Order: sequence, then structure tokens, then C-alpha cells
Amino acid sequence: MKTLNVNLGSRSYPITIGSGILSRSQLYEPFLNGGRAFIVTNETVAPLYLDALEQALAELVEVSTCILPDGERHKILDTVSRILDQMLDVPCARDTVVFALGGGVVGDIAGFCAACYQRGIAFVQIPTTLLAQVDSSVGGKTGVNHPKGKNMIGAFHQPQAVIADIDTLQSLSDREMRAGTAEIIKYGAIRDKRFFEWLETNVSLLLERHPASVIHAVLNSCRNKSEVVAADEHETGIRAILNFGHTFGHAIEAALKYKEWLHGEAVAAGMVMAANFSNRLGLLDRKDVTRIEALIEKAGLPTAPPRSVRAQQLLEHMAVDKKTRAGVIRIIVLGGIGNASILADYDRSDLVDSIEHAFQA
Repeated sequence: MKTLNVNLGSRSYPITIGSGILSRSQLYEPFLNGGRAFIVTNETVAPLYLDALEQALAELVEVSTCILPDGERHKILDTVSRILDQMLDVPCARDTVVFALGGGVVGDIAGFCAACYQRGIAFVQIPTTLLAQVDSSVGGKTGVNHPKGKNMIGAFHQPQAVIADIDTLQSLSDREMRAGTAEIIKYGAIRDKRFFEWLETNVSLLLERHPASVIHAVLNSCRNKSEVVAADEHETGIRAILNFGHTFGHAIEAALKYKEWLHGEAVAAGMVMAANFSNRLGLLDRKDVTRIEALIEKAGLPTAPPRSVRAQQLLEHMAVDKKTRAGVIRIIVLGGIGNASILADYDRSDLVDSIEHAFQA
């Protein structure tokens, strides 16, 4: 079992990573204060892990559970209302702790409900997918989607703890494992060249769920993200580099109406697009673009946007991206593997040409 901390002063919290730890009640006890545990999960995760979590928490407090339908299309305000209705029916008090048991969608929605309920109550992230373990469970971003953009409605609300049991990854489909690997590749690309090089050699072992490789990847991803979050909790500056590939990727997801592609698949194609854009501006060598594309391809992920969407659709959705300022779409670019920065000063025609080129790849 490995533990690291997200250092945010009074809001600091531990990330615990290990095998078979989901059912350990002693890991949850420090974050419960005699109130109630309210578990939010979904129909896919509940049959696999809900009993173990309920039993662990029932040793400590009373437990209530809300089971949601699965899928990104349910990450909407209607689902938030459903959860809040149930919390009020229980009723949950201010000493209730929300437990998010599931992937990124569950974590984002449950965290948002915790942020809103009685103006903010505590919550704990228990991510069960690779993508959630390495990315969405860490950093306090919560929220839901809107038809006009992904994660446009939300709040920063840090968890009390993140408890990542790598055994839950055994139940993931190969496709979901590949999708989670996209976020892991991102950390190497933006700030950790040594980790990127490790992935070039070991990504196959990661996808095969080799325990030591999984723990190494999750630990290094969480370390990279926690360091960035500690430096810029509310994304007023450097934290935006964590969105490398996401401006393009979120636009792909929105154009597909959050169907067909998983988040990690869209981010993978978005990272290749961002790398090519960086190269077009003379910031990134072509050989590094090739390395990024080759690693993404080795992970079994898409390297170009789907043919079913158009370049103009992506531009329209990018215009409402949260990083847009004064009408300028800020893009995360690379000056080399492990060296990301935020760019707002560029010729729009270069962006348009770069997107159009991606559809010809």
C-alpha cells in the first residue's frame, strides 16, 4: 500500500493506493465524525463492490446508498437533482460524508452534490476505473455536463481522501483500461519525461494489469497531478497544463453528444492534435510528435478525430471551453516531451489548419 498527500494546507488529504484495500474500514474511520455515510455509485459498479464498501462503513456509521444509471450521458443536472432528493429524504445532515464509488462520472457528480448540499459537506473518492484513479478523483474538480459543453457546471470541492484499490481494475473492459491510459500518457507528455520513457517500454504491462506496473503508473500519475494541484488549486495558471489534449478532446465528446467515444479516447486523439499544433508553431520537434503518436497507438487509442464530426463543429465547441479568455481559445502546447505551457498568442488560421489536417490523417 502506498500513500501520498495533496498538500493544500487545511484542505490537504491523502491518496492511498493498494491491492484489496476497499473493504478496510480503518481507512475510512478518520474521515467519519459520527454522522452518516451516503454512497453514490452506479448500476455497473454496485453489483461488484457496493456490498464490500457498505459492510466496511456499517462497522462505523449508518449507511445509505444511491445507485445511478451508468454512462456519461447521465452526467447532467437531472441526475444531481435525483441524488439531492434522496439525500433530503434520508435525511442527510451536515455531518454526513458522501462516498463516491465508481469512475469519473460518479466521482464528478457525487462530489458536486457534496459541494452543493447544505453549502458543502465532506466526501471521499473511491475510484474504480483507471481513469478515475489517475486523474478525475484527485484535485477537487466536480461537476456535470451541459449540451453546449463538458463540465460547464461545477465547483472546486476537495475530497477528504482518495482510496484507490487497484483490484477493481480487474473488472474493467480492455477498452476502459486503454481509455484510462490516455490520462497516464498525458502526465509524461506535460511534465515527466522519465515517466513517458517508462511508459514507452511498459505500457503493454500496464494494459495487461501487471500489479507492479499498475501501482507504478497510478502512483506517478497521482504524484504529478497532486504537485500541480498544490501549486494552483483553482486553475488560475499552471494547473491548466493538466488539460493537454482536452480542449480538442472535449470538443470531440461534445460533437458526439457524449456517445460513441470514451473520454480517454477523445483525449488521446486530442493530445495528438495538440502535439501537431505545437509542431506547426515550431515549438515541438516532429520526432517528439511521432513518439507521442506511437505511444498512443501502442496503447490502442485513436490518434485522429472521428470521421463523423467536422472541423467546424470542433471549433464551435472549443469556443466555449473553460480555458477560453476574451474570445481566445487557450491551447496547452508542448515545447518538448515533459515541457508543457499555456498558449493564447497564436494565429487562428494555424489552429484551423491544424484541425483540418487532423481529419486528413
